Amino acid sequence: MGPSKSKGRRFPLLPLRGLLVYPSMVLHLDVGREKSVKALEKAMVEDNLILLCSQSEVNIEEPTQEDIFRVGTVANVRQMLKLPNGTIRVLVEGMERAEIIQYTDNEEYYEVIARELKEEDSDDPEVDALMRTVLSQFEHYINLSKKVTPETLAAVSDIDEPGRLADVITSHLSLKIKDKQDILETVDVGKRLEKLLDILNNEREVLELERKINQRVKKQMEKTQKEYYLREQMKAIQKELGEKEGRAGEVDELREQMNKQELPERVKEKVEKEIDRLEKMPASSAEGGVIRNYLDWLLGLPWTAKTEDDLDIHKAEQVLDEDHYSLDKPKERVLEYLAVQKLVKKMKGPILCLVGPPGVGKTSLARSIAKSLDRKFVRISLGGVRDEAEIRGHRRTYVGAMPGRIIQGMKNAGALNPVFLLDEIDKMASDFRGDPSSALLEVLDPEQNNTFSDHFIEIPFDLSQVMFITTANAIHNIPRPLLDRMEVLNIPGYTELEKLQIAMRYLLPKQKREHGLDEDQLEIGEAALMKVVREYTRESGVRSLEQQVAALCRKAAKIIVSEESDRIVIEPDQVKEYLGSPKFRHGVADLEDQIGAVTGLAWTEVGGETLMIEVTVVPGSGKLTLTGQLGDVMKESAQAAFSYTRTKADELGIDPDFHEKNDIHIHIPEGAIPKDGPSAGITIATALVSALTKKHVSKDVAMTGEITLRGRVLPIGGLKEKSLAAHRAGYKKILLPKDNERDLREIPDSVKDEVEFVPVSHMDQVLKHALVEQAGVH
Repeated sequence: MGPSKSKGRRFPLLPLRGLLVYPSMVLHLDVGREKSVKALEKAMVEDNLILLCSQSEVNIEEPTQEDIFRVGTVANVRQMLKLPNGTIRVLVEGMERAEIIQYTDNEEYYEVIARELKEEDSDDPEVDALMRTVLSQFEHYINLSKKVTPETLAAVSDIDEPGRLADVITSHLSLKIKDKQDILETVDVGKRLEKLLDILNNEREVLELERKINQRVKKQMEKTQKEYYLREQMKAIQKELGEKEGRAGEVDELREQMNKQELPERVKEKVEKEIDRLEKMPASSAEGGVIRNYLDWLLGLPWTAKTEDDLDIHKAEQVLDEDHYSLDKPKERVLEYLAVQKLVKKMKGPILCLVGPPGVGKTSLARSIAKSLDRKFVRISLGGVRDEAEIRGHRRTYVGAMPGRIIQGMKNAGALNPVFLLDEIDKMASDFRGDPSSALLEVLDPEQNNTFSDHFIEIPFDLSQVMFITTANAIHNIPRPLLDRMEVLNIPGYTELEKLQIAMRYLLPKQKREHGLDEDQLEIGEAALMKVVREYTRESGVRSLEQQVAALCRKAAKIIVSEESDRIVIEPDQVKEYLGSPKFRHGVADLEDQIGAVTGLAWTEVGGETLMIEVTVVPGSGKLTLTGQLGDVMKESAQAAFSYTRTKADELGIDPDFHEKNDIHIHIPEGAIPKDGPSAGITIATALVSALTKKHVSKDVAMTGEITLRGRVLPIGGLKEKSLAAHRAGYKKILLPKDNERDLREIPDSVKDEVEFVPVSHMDQVLKHALVEQAGVH
């Protein structure tokens, strides 16, 4: 029995993409294409009937007749709802199969003449048997695939029309549109059931095969295979995404880095071991980040990389002289090192300690040394470091652990032989976190530092080829064991003439450049610069001198910009206009001779200072008062001077009982500044004798020396700084301990030419030179 064919009728046509509607199916469709919307509207106006046919290709936006299957389903439009995005949602119910006979010429929408293909009822027992077989196969399919719910089976089992059964079951299978269309086109019910049976059998076989394969693979796949398989899959996915993410990419990258570098054997072993650990670690593990960080450090350190030393002594000397004036000792030491390096080829790096007041160029000299040797330069500041871990690093078990500053510096240098500056080594402090200076002992010992161990890195690192330079303002703050490992080079303060040369050669050109001034736009003469040196600065270095020169350049720049002048020449008498009133009085010694007031010389961390010591004697009961914020050592010096004066009272023509009848007040002005040290001993004694004998002290004399109870004069330190201070203040004669005569060779000739140095070994000589008889004074 074949299907009955009716005559053709006109239908609006709605082409479906990736979807197929069978008779008796009710479902929602979203319609967006303009032609489809118009076809729908037409159907709604007429009799709510529309023909639904599928496209052979999903992607085609405007299908032609060839792209649309000839057989479709006539559907009844039940509901129509406009959505906010402009599409229309319709509820359709499939009625009958229909075959397109021809398309009409309608431009607005697809319109066809189609005839309905009605299926006839059949009482054929074969069809019943096919129905049952199809049902049982569908049940099998449901059990295997797990994609269709058991409720569907219950609903399908109730259908007793064979054609409808075939349609409903096909609609639940995940088949290609082509296969579904095939079922739609088969109008004969028996044939349709047979085709469906075929499809079900195929699907079931495929599902069973899949299940078997899965089970077999599951049995064979052991843990390592599984990991490998997953890893390969991951790599494939990453490759597709074009990414190098994830642990695998990271590990490959690290291995690549490792192979690129020349690593010592022990380091290579450690790196390989850590990379293997990283690879086996789950991506979510926090430990992975720690290992990754550790590996980055290991691979970032220069285990073998070195820079070639430029061993040209003349060039090095030129570089050092270009950057710094004077500083002969440190320069000579660097050139000696270079010469030895040239002869020996390999030498342990020396450890130099540059000690001197602020602003004399310690840090910039270290930079020049690196430049002259053609080495990398690294600087770390130790000022305020109070934690041992800053030097040696933390153990990796701590969160946020890092290597110490030494290893960090080496990584930044990227070479095994940089010039490494440890700035402000005297400013380190120690507290409950350990003593950082003790941690430096290993770093700065040429015998030990070839195996420096950092807590974080763990593998010994070679620092023996590093040239360490340390800087300090005062040597007495550096712990002895540390000082012992270093070669101390004292950089004393500059004389006025040296400062003048530095200002002319370095500071002025540099400040002109920094302030955008051309060479000839600003001219400051020698005399004007000397005035700035003398009256606007009082220091050992040249830092505040540079600030004053910068101030001159700023003022000049302002005048030039406001177009008052194109070229500025600053003469000595104009300095006041630019810098204001002088801050310091040059030549403090230009006053008359005094009674009971003597100039002593003191050493401070910022260089030498002149120190006025005053003594007054008033009637009283023998009290000795000391004021001016004095330290213990200075107080003891004053006591010693007092006792010496008492023992010599007869010889000096002083009343032997002066200590019972008078109160004595010793004062050192500038009370806010702490003062300490023994070198004011002879100065206090001279002031006491002067006050008691009413003899004047020569205005041209300054002195320094420690005193004993018997009047012997003992040596002191810092003679060069002290004599520079005296020279700066305009004193003509300096009394110094005889034992300090050996230090006179360090004093610049320009000072020796203008100042008379008198070595003294006993207090009697001091008094002879210091006290002067005044005419008309009794």
